[in-house]
Amino acid sequence: MSLDEYKKKRNFNNTPEPKAESNDEDLNRFVIQRHQATRLHYDLRLEIGGTLKSWAIPKGPSMNPRDKRLAVHTEDHPIKYLKFEGEIPKGNYGAGQMDIWDEGEFSSPLENKNLLQQYQNGDLKLQFSGKKIKGNFALVNTKQGKENHWLLIKKKDEFSTDLIYDAEVYAEVYSENISEENKKIRPPKVRKLKPEDTVKPMLATTAKEIFNHPDWIYELKWDGYRLIAHVDHGEVRIYSRNGINYNSKFPLLVKDLEQIDQQAIVDGEVVIVDKNGLPDFQALQNYDKNTPGTLRFYVFDMLFLNGHSMLELPLIDRKSLIPEVLEDLDYTFYCDHIEGMGTAFYKKAIDSGMEGVIAKKSDTTYAPGYRTENWLKIKAVESEEAIICGYTNSKGAVFGSLILGMFKDGQLTYVGNCGSGFSNEKQKELLAKMKDLSAEKSPFSKKINLKGRTPNWIIPELICEVKFSEWTKSGAMRHPVFKGLREDKTTTEVKPEAKIETPERSEKSASNSGNLDIGGISVPFTNLDKIYWPKDKISKYDLIEYYLQVSEIMLPYLKDRPQNLHRHPNGIQQKGFYQKDNESLPDWVATTSIYSESSEKNIEYLLCQNEATLLYMANLGCIEINPWHSKIGNLDAPDYGVIDLDPSDKNTFEEVIEVAQAVKEVLDLANIDGFCKTSGSRGLHIYIPFGGQYSYQEGRDFIKLLCYFVQDKLPELTSMERVVKARKGNIYLDYLQNRRGQTIAAPYSVRPRKGATVSIPLEWDEVKSGLKITDFNIFNVPQRISEIGDLFKELGSKAINMENALERLNAE
Repeated sequence: MSLDEYKKKRNFNNTPEPKAESNDEDLNRFVIQRHQATRLHYDLRLEIGGTLKSWAIPKGPSMNPRDKRLAVHTEDHPIKYLKFEGEIPKGNYGAGQMDIWDEGEFSSPLENKNLLQQYQNGDLKLQFSGKKIKGNFALVNTKQGKENHWLLIKKKDEFSTDLIYDAEVYAEVYSENISEENKKIRPPKVRKLKPEDTVKPMLATTAKEIFNHPDWIYELKWDGYRLIAHVDHGEVRIYSRNGINYNSKFPLLVKDLEQIDQQAIVDGEVVIVDKNGLPDFQALQNYDKNTPGTLRFYVFDMLFLNGHSMLELPLIDRKSLIPEVLEDLDYTFYCDHIEGMGTAFYKKAIDSGMEGVIAKKSDTTYAPGYRTENWLKIKAVESEEAIICGYTNSKGAVFGSLILGMFKDGQLTYVGNCGSGFSNEKQKELLAKMKDLSAEKSPFSKKINLKGRTPNWIIPELICEVKFSEWTKSGAMRHPVFKGLREDKTTTEVKPEAKIETPERSEKSASNSGNLDIGGISVPFTNLDKIYWPKDKISKYDLIEYYLQVSEIMLPYLKDRPQNLHRHPNGIQQKGFYQKDNESLPDWVATTSIYSESSEKNIEYLLCQNEATLLYMANLGCIEINPWHSKIGNLDAPDYGVIDLDPSDKNTFEEVIEVAQAVKEVLDLANIDGFCKTSGSRGLHIYIPFGGQYSYQEGRDFIKLLCYFVQDKLPELTSMERVVKARKGNIYLDYLQNRRGQTIAAPYSVRPRKGATVSIPLEWDEVKSGLKITDFNIFNVPQRISEIGDLFKELGSKAINMENALERLNAE
């Protein structure tokens, strides 16, 4: 067979590869070479017809019959290539390191057909006798429009395996002294790990959107370098996903892990976090002892512990063993998770400044080196790795923009220019690196349009990460912004990430329990699937998710205020109960002791000081949140007074609106800024800002006077009578809500009513005919807040002058 194509592609003065010499003798030898070229692949070469018939196998061969490995037929190679190993210099065809991965002899089980005839028919039946590759295989031409595309398929025999098989990570190796009987023993279902093994991390697939599912857990997505750490009673080795040793780069982390007096392999992400706890990727890239920020290694998986491989254990079991191993370390932290509650956790992560979350199926075993759909990454902002292929000139800057590329269908393809995201200092640093890699020709096979900009080409070795708004129709990134260089990945990995559909969404389902890290506090949740609103099929999980979404805007109305817990642990159809005194609370929940004259003892009131406590209350069944009108430190002086418009069964909500409009008229006459919200039940609440300047008695008397003015306007519709029968079916102007210790549903509080309605702040021009209490519920209020913000935000900064207000009213 001809070696002409082999000769055309090579200059033998510049490459150590053997010259093109054929051999008429066939000894049925084979070699498989690991070829770290532009893209890592494995080259299978079979001695047939005087040359080596050659195929490039991107994923390498497999001993698992379920795997059908693509094998791309390439040019014939000379027989001497059977023993070739070494570095093919840059600038030559196939540049990169080549090593022999396996070698030996092969034959055909078909006696009536010789190998050359099978090859010409595109259907080779092979028996390999290598050290790693053994037994029966088929090598078949697919003939589906691409004549060079073949498939290498392992046949079931005594050598085949059910293992997830990765030639790059952990091929099954059969030593010469294994007996024939032992060779027939089926291997375990999951690969067993050894403490000295170098492990490629299991990788996540990108998903289109976040989802809730009871069988999945959710972790924060840290923007850093993926690291595998081996710890053996004080001996530590840490390395990146492509095997680069990072012991010298992160000595503080190594010293930290040396404190672990156990044998373990853990998987995690190393980051630099700023003062707000957010990762700074550029700081990590240039990390040294003077780098501002804090080094942290977040561990989210454990693969080996004290002589035991853990790859076969479910993820949730592997994670359960991590905290004890990492106890009392300074830079290494357990990466906690939440079960089932993906949507709420994702919003929490994005709102705090993180780039997204990782969703993982809780029963997943660990498959080193594989990108799996059992692990999903969901990001708020598009971001990808790209290869720097050159840069453009600029008159006013160090350079104009980076010329970026990715591999698409095996070809380096232009994906746009990036001209923002780096400082002048970063540009100078980049330019120095790029000049060292300068090249005369474009690395792209096709001519690209740079719109008149002058390119400076480089050898495509530098990888950067960029964020961008979207992909254009032409396949370019729109508005890419430079984040930093990546040293932990290889160019062969740089290709557009395909996004998959999320698992079947389960909007109302969540796991039965879980823990969510809130501000460093692990908040426990139980019975999340319990239905609180049976007719609406709304669960406890939905309630907690709502409070998680609105906590930031709601907390100012709760902090430092004693809470009267109104609990419905069995849902709204079961009778709830009030709880003021709290004894058995987690140590992170704040309380205040207040003497009760009626009980003649001190009551330990809960204080909702943070998001963790709010969610803890929701987990207790506190559907509605009821704070005092005053704060600790000034308990006898309320910050506001409330007019509670409480309709009877005979009143319509249209009549309640009419009364509220009358209240607004009275407030306008008194030059008072009133704040109106729905009660979430049947009425409306109008808040009057006191600013902590008056006593409860003074506030209650003032609100009572205002109510008299309202009643004068609508005597046939309103009542000031405390006894229900005496109200005669009129709307009660309840001023008694302003006593010390009295509570009312807080702004944004859910109510135990049909439809999970919310007590929502209103614009006064919304208080008109057509308004409905049921317009606002836990599913649409978060969106309303994002659109119009907090309508009560000025309540705490205002304070009326009662005397002036009464003078204005009396003057009328």
